[in-house]
Amino acid sequence: MSGLSIEKLSMRFDLPGGGSVQALKDITLDLKAGELMSVLGPSGCGKTTLLNIVAGFLAPTEGQMVLNGDVIQGPDAHRGMVFLQGALFELMSVRDNVGFGPSMKGMPKGDKAEVVNHLLDVVGLQDFKEKAVYELSGGMQQRVALARCLANDPDVILMDEPLGALDALTREKMQSLVLKLWKETGKTIILITHSVDEALLLGERVIVMAPRPGRIHKEYRLPFAEMGVEADLREVKKHPDFAAKREEILNMIWAMEEEIMGASEESA
Repeated sequence: MSGLSIEKLSMRFDLPGGGSVQALKDITLDLKAGELMSVLGPSGCGKTTLLNIVAGFLAPTEGQMVLNGDVIQGPDAHRGMVFLQGALFELMSVRDNVGFGPSMKGMPKGDKAEVVNHLLDVVGLQDFKEKAVYELSGGMQQRVALARCLANDPDVILMDEPLGALDALTREKMQSLVLKLWKETGKTIILITHSVDEALLLGERVIVMAPRPGRIHKEYRLPFAEMGVEADLREVKKHPDFAAKREEILNMIWAMEEEIMGASEESA
């Protein structure tokens, strides 16, 4: 079966002094190949834990994940990760960073050069390919991180707050780039974000998670990501349905945060 299936996934962390924390509980969802899903929720609801399990960095205490018919049992080249900070080799050139994965896989030099040059064109960094990463702005570094991820040709791209550290203008440009890459490559993308606006713009599916233990509280299927492929994102935000969904989700998450704060005060 093509796509990602998450089946009754739960995660419990045992504490050193005894006791445990139930981070996730009974998460089940199916993501078709080529879908773009954003995940929202209050702080501590397990968004990043879920992403790390899908990446294979953590083993769930219950449940399983199946990608294209194969059970996920650890990290592999079928899933690529883009972090809040690019996790790049700062002293290496842009070109060598993007070509690192293909080099590790033993790709012939000619093929690797073709892949790297194509991706540098796609992310608009051809003129900076000989620059060391530390010489680049934050936005450019995230472009390198995206290109490096794509160079490994993963089936699924996992993005953990990849644009969170950028200024507003750069973030908007990167959001447009993510939509462009999604449409041109056909990759399945799961994006974790704290920004409701970003989740609406970049998710044809939007999952809102409930507080710990993390669970799927509500799911939306929205048109804004498709609209943003062709239209200016600022124009997309002017759509009346965008504002309505934004307020609905903000109120939902705010109510969850108040519930968490109230529970904390009662236990204090």
